Amino acid sequence: MAEITKETTTAQEGSPKPVGDAPVEREASSFQTVEYLVYFFFGALEILLVFRFILKLAGASLSSAFVGFIYGFSGIFVAPFAGIFHRGFSQGVETTSVFEPSTLIAILVYAVLGWGIVKLVRIFSGKQQAS
Repeated sequence: MAEITKETTTAQEGSPKPVGDAPVEREASSFQTVEYLVYFFFGALEILLVFRFILKLAGASLSSAFVGFIYGFSGIFVAPFAGIFHRGFSQGVETTSVFEPSTLIAILVYAVLGWGIVKLVRIFSGKQQAS
């Protein structure tokens, strides 16, 4: 795992040049770790839903294991939004393209939900937040 360090320079009073570079290590607080995990989880979910949307729109074949996995796993997260709008179908020569608005709504809702959870974590951390 890569280690992140931040270098700072300090100058003595009246000295025009920096005295030296001192590496400063900063660890993430438990609240920051929770924020990173929330962003990671919802980011991975967003990527999964975008894959689903693109594969449906391109008319990907269900005979592919990858496509079946994406549809099966992401279907759980799209199910609450199914039926809000009708799906659009376009029949091609070899494939049927499906425009699925419920996936787009799921992408939007989960992005806002993730952002909201991170804001709540920041509120509970008790730290003053920059505007």
